[in-house]
Amino acid sequence: MTSAHKPRVTVLGSFVADLTFLTATLPAWGQTVLGSGFRLGPGGKGSNQAVAAARLGAAVTFITKLGADPFGALARRTYETEGIDTQFCLEAPDEPTGAASVTVHEGRGENAIVVFPGSGLRLTADDVDRAEGRISESAVFATQFEVPMAAAERGLELAWRAGTITILNPAPAREMPDRLYALCDYLTPNESEAAALVGHPVVSRADADRAADCLLARGVRNVVITLGAGGALVKSSRGTTHVPAIDAGPVVETTGAGDAFNGGLAVGLAEGLDAVAATRLGCAAAGISVTRPGTALSMPARLEVERLLACRQPAVGPTSRLP
Repeated sequence: MTSAHKPRVTVLGSFVADLTFLTATLPAWGQTVLGSGFRLGPGGKGSNQAVAAARLGAAVTFITKLGADPFGALARRTYETEGIDTQFCLEAPDEPTGAASVTVHEGRGENAIVVFPGSGLRLTADDVDRAEGRISESAVFATQFEVPMAAAERGLELAWRAGTITILNPAPAREMPDRLYALCDYLTPNESEAAALVGHPVVSRADADRAADCLLARGVRNVVITLGAGGALVKSSRGTTHVPAIDAGPVVETTGAGDAFNGGLAVGLAEGLDAVAATRLGCAAAGISVTRPGTALSMPARLEVERLLACRQPAVGPTSRLP
């Protein structure tokens, strides 16, 4: 598919350099533990989602702010390689590019992360206004909470006004102003983020269903709660569907799985798929990403996802209904 015929997805978010350490034990305060591996690579929720969408076949524009430093150069090299439009990757010369300390359990692949968005925190609503034309011509606009709330809100406002499908991935978890809910065509929290938004634990599918009802009542049109190995719950005024996770092999690292999912969801919606089919595309992308180390570098290509979907079709229908 030529770039002229690819659906346009615009992502607003942060880039951070991921400094990933493999270890069997998290250190306590004042303790040092010996790791078994280290790597440096591109990361950041918005950036990962942009890479995921580009690899899955969308024409992608990324809106962010980078420092004038080696990590910023890493970001720009990544976008050049992935074919991502960087017209609105602005520069904050007096602020370092963001970085994340990612500690990964060497056996289970689980992670603990400390992130500092750095230059991404300098992104303003006025900066986002510069990209209004690109947002308005996009099929889908997606953002997260690793940038200032005012910037995320402005992007959602511009997209909503233009009739562009909006996706808000409320991560990391933060309190959301009530006015943001009505700007969300799709809200995509994981279990802990959903719990933070609604004020009650989300540990079961029934909990997720109740949380989705609460979020719909606040004005969101579609809620997609990701459940890790449990797949995803999709709920709107039209009904509720559980989309199972798609197993692509042994789990190596779960870091970035949510970003792979959101990138897949965005591309599916941009291509005109319904919410459930787009969610399934996201689940397949996430399923592949966890079989690989890294974040942006773990994002799968479209052909890989299509092959996985072809061999993992459920016996009856694409999804299972919640009881």
